[in-house]
Amino acid sequence: MEPDQLRAALAAVPDPDWLDQALRGVATDPETVGRLFAVAGRRCGRAPLPDAPGWTADDATRALLLTMLPADRVVGQVETLYRYGDAAEKRAVLRALPWLPVGANGVPLLHDAIRTNDTRLVAAALGPYAAHLDAATWRQAVLKCVFMEIPLTVVDQLDERADDELEIMLAGLDEERRAAGRTIPADASALLARLRTTGTPVSSAASSPVPNTKEA
Repeated sequence: MEPDQLRAALAAVPDPDWLDQALRGVATDPETVGRLFAVAGRRCGRAPLPDAPGWTADDATRALLLTMLPADRVVGQVETLYRYGDAAEKRAVLRALPWLPVGANGVPLLHDAIRTNDTRLVAAALGPYAAHLDAATWRQAVLKCVFMEIPLTVVDQLDERADDELEIMLAGLDEERRAAGRTIPADASALLARLRTTGTPVSSAASSPVPNTKEA
């Protein structure tokens, strides 16, 4: 999903004139973005967008507002909006990061989101911008998704980034769950099966501790 597609998907919002004015307003006066962020749900609604699967109107509106910020104001505004925003506003910031000229400056926001127990924030943190996460942090985040039963479909580039270490971690968790008479989610089991099919060694899985993500 790209910004122009999101904009098209918002064509039927309850107050399209407000949305047009808000987008233009942020471009000319970046300081207005905080106020507009706060009222986006009330002015544009919170309903799912049929033409943008996985997006709601408020999420899409907030993400588009961020894309209108002048390049030299993006990093500061993004950090402020995330730090002081509610869960919905934080999620919108995370989802907009791949489209913004922030470089690696948004990585601390991902770290914060992954530490929470809010499934919406953890899921949003593992979108395309998660390419900036180092391998160890990314693996921990994937394992946290398994613990929290967040569908692994939210993880961008999952098969491309999954490696021997992730296989070992999943195998260890799978063994623990089976010993307790439980199982890991079906999508995690399928990922583990795919990794094993590639021939990556998992002989060390039994002796490798599974990281404690419950306190993450």
